[in-house]
Amino acid sequence: MMQLFARWAPALVLMLAGSAHADSVVYPPGSRIGLVIPPSLHASASFPGFEDSDNKVALLLTALPAEAYAAFGKSDTIEGLKKLGAILDKRDTLALPSGKATLIITHQDNLHTWMLVAPTPTLTAMLTMRVPDSAKDIYSDQVIRRLFASLAIRPEVPIEEQLALLPFRVGDMAGFKVRAVLPGRGVVLTDPPPGSEADSPEPHIFVGVMPGEAAEAGDRDDIARQIFRTIPGLVDVRITGAEQIRIGGQQGHEIMASAKDPAHGTDISLVQWLRFGGGAYLHIVGVAPTPGWPQAYPRFRAVRDGIDVR
Repeated sequence: MMQLFARWAPALVLMLAGSAHADSVVYPPGSRIGLVIPPSLHASASFPGFEDSDNKVALLLTALPAEAYAAFGKSDTIEGLKKLGAILDKRDTLALPSGKATLIITHQDNLHTWMLVAPTPTLTAMLTMRVPDSAKDIYSDQVIRRLFASLAIRPEVPIEEQLALLPFRVGDMAGFKVRAVLPGRGVVLTDPPPGSEADSPEPHIFVGVMPGEAAEAGDRDDIARQIFRTIPGLVDVRITGAEQIRIGGQQGHEIMASAKDPAHGTDISLVQWLRFGGGAYLHIVGVAPTPGWPQAYPRFRAVRDGIDVR
């Protein structure tokens, strides 16, 4: 695992818990990790972190599992960095609100790297800041240590912020609530009936995007059926209808089916919609207990028709 860390170290930056100056902490969109940044840094639009494009300085944020810190401590990180051609300048510790973190400072040609790895209760924070020779007067060792010391972690990313990062906008929730967001890919909406068991079937709809080439009319049915077969958690599936339709003014495909919920043996009905595009497909799946299908299906259609691809 530490060889993996070493390969990622020159480009990876992760941040660690702490509540210092919480009112000034900046979180890149979709990240639980933030810090108090100087005016010269701003949230990057191309990677999860911060950058100073004028001075070619980058600070990338990523969260690793909490157990990763122990693995880091057992590995020969320095040896891994040497294999990448990096020269070790200093290995140190940095006191943070969550405890002591490991700080490794290296350089390679005219590029200097500060890498911080620190444990928190919910994740391992690893922060790497890359600074060229030309910016060392602005980003001195003292400035970077102070920057690292301001690291903070919020409990969760707000739902609205997660939804804003999806490649589409759901204009009509049709009364559904957000159950889960798959970062950058999709969302699951649900509406559990009052008093229902926690694991009982409930009306829910998945909206997501998946890679796919432009499809000829004669291939769309086969493509849709192949994708339909990848839907998990169903048994005794039977397709009851399949046809090409238009969705949002574009070529699409609809599959209607019946199945059983494997946990309870309950009869369920479902619909899959695909909206074809040049490099990706909009994939929508609505599922509901069969007795409630007449009420759920119009709501699924309302969600489908309110989607706007960004």
